[in-house]
Amino acid sequence: MKNSISLLDQAYEICRKETQLWAKTFYLGTLLLPLEKRKAIWAIYVWCRRTDEIMDSEEASTKSKDELSDNLDEWEENTKNVFKGKIKTELDSVLLDTIEKYPQSIQPYLDMIDGQRMDLNKFRYKDFDELKLYCYRVAGTVGLMTQNVMGIDSAYTSAPWSAMPDPSEAAIALGIANQLTNILRDVGEDRQRGRIYIPQADIEQFNYSEEELLQGKINKQWKSLMNFQLTRAREWFQKSEDGIKWLSSDARWPVWTSLRLYRGILDSIERLDYDVFNNRAFVKNSVKALEIPISFLISRIK
Repeated sequence: MKNSISLLDQAYEICRKETQLWAKTFYLGTLLLPLEKRKAIWAIYVWCRRTDEIMDSEEASTKSKDELSDNLDEWEENTKNVFKGKIKTELDSVLLDTIEKYPQSIQPYLDMIDGQRMDLNKFRYKDFDELKLYCYRVAGTVGLMTQNVMGIDSAYTSAPWSAMPDPSEAAIALGIANQLTNILRDVGEDRQRGRIYIPQADIEQFNYSEEELLQGKINKQWKSLMNFQLTRAREWFQKSEDGIKWLSSDARWPVWTSLRLYRGILDSIERLDYDVFNNRAFVKNSVKALEIPISFLISRIK
């Protein structure tokens, strides 16, 4: 028994290191959570990263579409088995441990895999409705995966007549906001892979062109287009704020911190004068240090 606990702890440590390495801003927010919730979030993050790497990794770039499709099918089957209590690896074990401690539906996990399937065949998005579906599947689902870990403030459920608040819409909105931010930050990288996530309808609306985007052309039209995209992303962050007040008291500060830090990437894009072709937008450590106490105060007021 001691050995199995030790192996589980080692697996959680792998998850912690993976999260710290690949999601620095997100990781900083998780450190503000109690230990058990922190570990659960790391486990969910690593499952999401393993899912993403099936389509977005150096190894994936060498595989055919059929091979990638088969890999996604195998991963879906593996995930279903984990939810049935059948595990193959140490990283499966931490996900099983997490869903046993914080029961949840498998559907967001299956939806995320479907989001990866979209990347098999879809390299352009006609309008925002198409992009929103993609953003929900690959990121809005994360909000649903983690909401039971975050928990609901008992103040909203302690009275006999209290109805359980449903933060699902706000959780999805935060995931969509984060993914829209990723898309705007990664325009330069994505174009090198032949992918354009900015909706074609928006590109046309601002008299820019796909050819100019692929060339990395920065002009007045590009800046207007990007300003519009940033405004939309900020609106989704705003939608997500409404649900934070329902979260348990030990989760509000970390969520506010993560939200504000990730939204800060949009500010960084503006400071770069929208040149995401030659620069990668990020939040400076000095800004992160300032945002943590600010987020703490906001979590106590709102």
